[in-house]
Amino acid sequence: MAVREILIHPDPRLRKKAAAVEFPLSDEVKQIIQDMADTMYDAPGVGLAAPQIGVSLRIAVTDTVWRSEEAEKAGDGRRALKVWINPEFLWKSEETATWEEGCLSVPETYADVTRPAAVRLRWRDMEGVTHEQHFEGFEAVALQHEFDHLEGKLFIDYLSPLKRNLITKKMKKRHKH
Repeated sequence: MAVREILIHPDPRLRKKAAAVEFPLSDEVKQIIQDMADTMYDAPGVGLAAPQIGVSLRIAVTDTVWRSEEAEKAGDGRRALKVWINPEFLWKSEETATWEEGCLSVPETYADVTRPAAVRLRWRDMEGVTHEQHFEGFEAVALQHEFDHLEGKLFIDYLSPLKRNLITKKMKKRHKH
């Protein structure tokens, strides 16, 4: 298990657009993906994008089940890890949904963010197989949040300039201590 350091806003590496991943995956990229999963579960979070650990590649991992009430009630610590390589949105609904979001790169900060309620996505798995699927609800929100990281965007970019500036000041102050 290799838990990596998660970059904290306003680290400039979080604002860089990530590069596409080449196939077949190198051993180094496979190790990065394993480290991302270990880091996400350790944090603990429901998603992590490669730029959050300082790797500028178009990779994200999610597990929107393991911290759910349903999994906690079952007490089985189940894992539903998904690996998203070179993801792209094919469609986003006009209908929107508002969810409270937080981010491992903006710790202890939560805000309501409005995004498309449903999305259609194309991505590749670790074997290089291309998939397409429709997502809605929490999973659609989590995917949009993680894939924003691949474009150099953070959830706070959806907030008013005043709220965003207050959060940035708070993160800078926290980083100095």
